[in-house]
Amino acid sequence: MPGPARSRRRFVVHGIVQGVGFRPFVHALATELGLAGAVHNDSGGVVAEVEGTPAAVAAFAARLRTEPPPLAVVERVLETPVPPCGGSGFRIDASARSSADRTLAAPDVATCDDCLAELRDPADRRYRHPFLTCTHCGPRFTITTDLPYDRANTTMAGFPMCAACAREYRDPTDRRFHAQPIACPDCGPRLEFVAPAGEPVTGTEPALAAARRLLAGGGVLAVKGLGGYHLACRAGDDAAVVRLRERKRRGAKPFAVLVRDLATVERLTVVDESAARLLTDRARPIVLLPRRTGAGEVADAVAPGNPDLGVLLPYTPLHHLLLGDGPDGPGPAALVLTSGNLGGEPIVADDDEALTRLAGLADGWLRHDRPIHVPCDDSVLRVVDGEVVPVRRSRGYAPLPVTLPVSVPPTLAVGADLKNACAVGSGRRAWLSGHIGDMDDLATWQAATAAERHLEHLTGVRPQRLVADAHPGYRSRAWAHERAAGRPVDTVQHHHAHVAALMAEHGYDGSTPIVGMAFDGTGYGTDGAVWGGEVLVADYAGFDRFAHLGYVPLAGGDASVHRPYRMALAHLAAAGVAWDDDLPPVAACPGRELVALAHQLRTGLGCVPTSSMGRLFDAVASLAGVRHVVDFEAQAAIELEAQARRAPPGEQGYRFGVVDGEPVVADPGPVVRAVVEDVRAGVPAGVIGARFHAAVADLVVVLARRLRAERGLIAVGLTGGVFQNALLLSATGRALAADGFTVLRHRLVPPNDGGLALGQLLVASLVSETAPGTR
Repeated sequence: MPGPARSRRRFVVHGIVQGVGFRPFVHALATELGLAGAVHNDSGGVVAEVEGTPAAVAAFAARLRTEPPPLAVVERVLETPVPPCGGSGFRIDASARSSADRTLAAPDVATCDDCLAELRDPADRRYRHPFLTCTHCGPRFTITTDLPYDRANTTMAGFPMCAACAREYRDPTDRRFHAQPIACPDCGPRLEFVAPAGEPVTGTEPALAAARRLLAGGGVLAVKGLGGYHLACRAGDDAAVVRLRERKRRGAKPFAVLVRDLATVERLTVVDESAARLLTDRARPIVLLPRRTGAGEVADAVAPGNPDLGVLLPYTPLHHLLLGDGPDGPGPAALVLTSGNLGGEPIVADDDEALTRLAGLADGWLRHDRPIHVPCDDSVLRVVDGEVVPVRRSRGYAPLPVTLPVSVPPTLAVGADLKNACAVGSGRRAWLSGHIGDMDDLATWQAATAAERHLEHLTGVRPQRLVADAHPGYRSRAWAHERAAGRPVDTVQHHHAHVAALMAEHGYDGSTPIVGMAFDGTGYGTDGAVWGGEVLVADYAGFDRFAHLGYVPLAGGDASVHRPYRMALAHLAAAGVAWDDDLPPVAACPGRELVALAHQLRTGLGCVPTSSMGRLFDAVASLAGVRHVVDFEAQAAIELEAQARRAPPGEQGYRFGVVDGEPVVADPGPVVRAVVEDVRAGVPAGVIGARFHAAVADLVVVLARRLRAERGLIAVGLTGGVFQNALLLSATGRALAADGFTVLRHRLVPPNDGGLALGQLLVASLVSETAPGTR
């Protein structure tokens, strides 16, 4: 019977507390403090009751909050006294389901050092096992089918534990105590190599040897990872890289490179302390880093014309086995590792689908029998001035929620058409899906539907309304209406959503507006024009378009996007510069097209006005002779930045005209005319690029100063895909900070359209329940 000196308390812990070793931690802590009781998962979090001396219970309460496991995130702890009931010993009980709150699912985590030591130890029973994992590492989100997070609610449910694994799973002193994906060579999963013809090669070592032989011979290997299939080849094999590029219809778009270790990364790229931390973080993202010249491990065809190389370190045991030394000798230092799909399609995750969809791309498949429940691409980040800038938020970060500065009703935001990611929000949280892709085919549409359903299921959010981009022709908007089932569908202006996402990241509650510099390639404007060079004074409820880049005609829509020389010619015409043959875009344009384009620009036939800063970057790249036709989005701007990084701008500068009005117009004409003068004077393309970047940064400061003087605003946000440009982001941010402004840059979601859904959620939260509309 309990004595008078005993107390008992109940703790409900919310946050990322499942799949991270929290119950074993609670068990160990309670046992250390001599407490009786039990702990269990439920769909809302972790529930523990402890009983013992008041001092021991108080110590438990404190350490529960301050000493959680490395992968846990404790958001809040609800603590309630309950009557003592006696007993001894502490146990882990079976999971239960609660009716209301849902816990946070954990993201996938890179293999930990302890597991890597076992992988390399011939005396360990998991030596060279491709699926070893423990409480502190391995798959989580991509294998989770339901909550609470137990083995039965993961794709490991079909793999009964062997006796040895079961003992470890039940042993409170073992690192695999209640590790749900626990596995070993005896209980699976199992590796297999499949060639287009012939019998499958089963067993870890035979399958690995076959896959490594294929890679060594210049072949392309489809590898099943945590979130889907990758296509791999030796990064130093130029012919293999070109072959993969042609098969994938990749054009010149860069590939990512999986690199054996940090020392190899440092041979290939310039790595500072911030980048090194990011590369070795448990999320193991792809990190864009400045390339070193002459690094032989990576062929030029991996990232042609690009100043950066996307590199990542191994994050699964299988990656380590592919790259490391084995019975067949040393492995490669680096492999191209790109998502298993054709350009624009979602990543392939199903085994049967991989054999068909990747049949023309891969020469062999290295796969296993653990199903992937949630497809998830690799995340991509870069470091600018020591700060992280997300480019693609996916594996390792999804489905971590973003804490919101204001409460939102249960809402589904469907994002945009490019780089699509959807989001659900409720209360003070938003959950973004992983990267889905471009909404231009049925496969992506289906992938978006599956991702959204899984988000709803894991979070328990049942959206009462939906929100989409205001563009009437966006497929994502049509998808929202198809999913609506009678619920209201609001629309939000594209650049307003960009600014709102940035405000949300930085905790702005909307009571004070900010200055949003929203620069990108395209967004549907409220006047029907194509916006993209916008200066908005915005809160969540609305925005004032204070200034924009001067309109020029966008002739032929995508034709001008894919052929920057057309944008250059449009800007020349708008600036009053004749199309003389000595100018690179004039020479690049075929004669008949030149005549037709002149007619379009003169009459407005097939033209829509655009204020796009992204298209101006394209135009300057063509004027400087850098690139006239692109294979992928922003290629011309990327190559212009690459040359600008290597060239000082010198004393001569460019300057935009500023025309007063409502809104103010930033006239690109003076910049275009100055570029033409430099081209004719033989100024190198890199210098032209450096001067142009400096002019854009100067324009931002000039317009920000006007708003500070007129409205007292000092917070300036830099958003939109143009601000993925490291040179521009750094120059603009430094100049604003030096002038006393508070600079807001993206750090949680991408500045590109991959972060748009977050902003849509916040703006839609202020739309009346009875009057859905456009903001």
